[in-house]
Amino acid sequence: MTPGIVFTVIFGYFILLIIISWFTSRHATNDTFFTGNRESPWYLVAFGMVGASLSGVTFISIPGEVGNSNWSYFQLVLGYLPGYWVIAGILMPLYYRLNLVSIYSFLKERFGLNSYKTGSAFFLLSQTVGASFRLFLVAGVLQLAFFDIYGIPFEVTVIVTIFLIWIYTFKGGIKTIVWTDTLQTLFMLLSVVVSIYIIGSDLNLGVGDMIGVIKEHEYSKMFVWDWQAGNNFFKQFFSGAFIAIVMTGLDQNMMQKNLTCKNLGEAQKNVMWFSSSLIFVNLLFLGLGVMLYVYAADKGITFPVDETTGRFLSTDKVFPQLALNEFTVFAGVVFLLGITAAAYSSADSSLTALTTAFCVDFLNIDKKEEKSQKTQRIIVHIAFSVIMVMAIISFKYINDDSVINSVFKAAGYTYGPLLGLFTFGLFTKIQVKDKFVPWVCIVSPILSYLLNAYSEILLGGYKFGFEILMVNGAFTFIGLLLLRKKS
Repeated sequence: MTPGIVFTVIFGYFILLIIISWFTSRHATNDTFFTGNRESPWYLVAFGMVGASLSGVTFISIPGEVGNSNWSYFQLVLGYLPGYWVIAGILMPLYYRLNLVSIYSFLKERFGLNSYKTGSAFFLLSQTVGASFRLFLVAGVLQLAFFDIYGIPFEVTVIVTIFLIWIYTFKGGIKTIVWTDTLQTLFMLLSVVVSIYIIGSDLNLGVGDMIGVIKEHEYSKMFVWDWQAGNNFFKQFFSGAFIAIVMTGLDQNMMQKNLTCKNLGEAQKNVMWFSSSLIFVNLLFLGLGVMLYVYAADKGITFPVDETTGRFLSTDKVFPQLALNEFTVFAGVVFLLGITAAAYSSADSSLTALTTAFCVDFLNIDKKEEKSQKTQRIIVHIAFSVIMVMAIISFKYINDDSVINSVFKAAGYTYGPLLGLFTFGLFTKIQVKDKFVPWVCIVSPILSYLLNAYSEILLGGYKFGFEILMVNGAFTFIGLLLLRKKS
C-alpha cells in the first residue's frame, strides 16, 4: 500500500468526522459538551458504545493474542454480562435519581469531599493511562503505514493523532461523540467482516468452511481449568464481571454517554442491548485471529517467537503486518479505516470525559457563568491533550506486553479503589472518617502489587490474573471499614 493511499484514507476519514462535528456542535453550550442536553436516542448510544468499549485494543490486540492465549479471552467476555446487569439494575438508577453530570459526585454525598476528589482523581489516572495505551496502538500503526516511510519520528505521529481528536471534540463534546462513535463502530465492524471474507476468498474457503476451520483449530481452545493459571475460567469470568462494572459503570467516559439518554428506561435498554452485542462482536474478533494465523501458515509467513517460552513476540503487529503488507490494497484500506475508527471511537470520548471530570469535580465549573465555563473548559481540554501526548510517547519505551494485557493490568491497580469506594457506599450505611480515605486508596494498590509480585511464594504457586482488580477493591473496602465513625 502506497503512502499516498494511506494519507488519502486518513485525510478523508477525518474530514468526515469534522463535518459531523460541525453539524452537532452548532449552537453548542457547556451543557451540550457535558451532557448532550440529554437528548440522545438510546439505540444510537448503544451502537456507538460497542466501538467505544472495544477500541483499537480489541481490533489489533485480541486477534494477535489468539496465537498465545487461544480463545481464553472469551471467558472474560462471558463475565461481562453479569457486570452489565449490575450496571443497568443498580448503578444507572442511582445516577439518574441523583441527576449526576460527574458520577463521582455520589461519593461526595455518601462520604464527603475528600472521598469525592479521590474517586475522581483515580478516574483521571485510570482514563489517562487506558486511553493513552489505546492511542499508542493506533499511533504505532500509522507510524508503520505512513510516517516511517518519510522518516517522521514517532513523537510527531502522536502529536498529530491527538491534535486531530482535539479539533472535532473541543466544541460539541459528548454530543459530537455520540454521533462520531456510531460512524466509527460501523467502520470497525465492516473492517472485521471484510477482512475475514478476504482471507477466506484467498484460501478458497466459504463461510461454512471457515467456521469449520476455526472450530477445529488448536487456537480456538476456550476454557482453562488449571487453578494456578492466570487465565483460569473462574478467574477470567469473575474478573470480566468486575472489569465491566469498573471500566463501564464506574467510568465517567462510558457513563457520560449513557447519561445523555432521555430517561432511565432508555439508558437501561442501551446497556442491555450493547452488552448482548459484545458477545457476538468479540467472537468475530477471535475468529479473525484464528484466520490470520491460518493465512500466515498457508503463505509461509512466520512471526518472531520467544525461544524460552515458545510464545509469539509482538502479537500486536500480526494483524497490521498482514493487512498492510500481504493483503490486497482494498483490504489494506479497509484495515486502516477499521483501526482508525476503533482507536478514535474510545480515545475521543476519553478526552471529553477527562475534561468533564476535572471541570466538574475540581473546578466546580457548573457554578460559574457561561463565558468563564467555556474558557476553562477549552484550557482543560488542551491540557489533557498534552498529558496524553506525553504518556503515549513514554509507553514506547516502557511497554513490552500486548496492549490488551497492559490495559487490563493497569485497570487492576487504578480502578480497584473506585470499586471499593462504590461497593462500600452502595451496600453499607457506615459513615467513615473522610479525611483518611485518600490514604486507603493509595495504600490498597500498593498492597495489591506486592501480593501479586509474591503470590507464587505466599500462595503455593497461585498466579494472579486480572482478578487482582477484585483484591484491590477488597483492600479498599477493608480499609474503609477500619475508618468507620463511632455513632
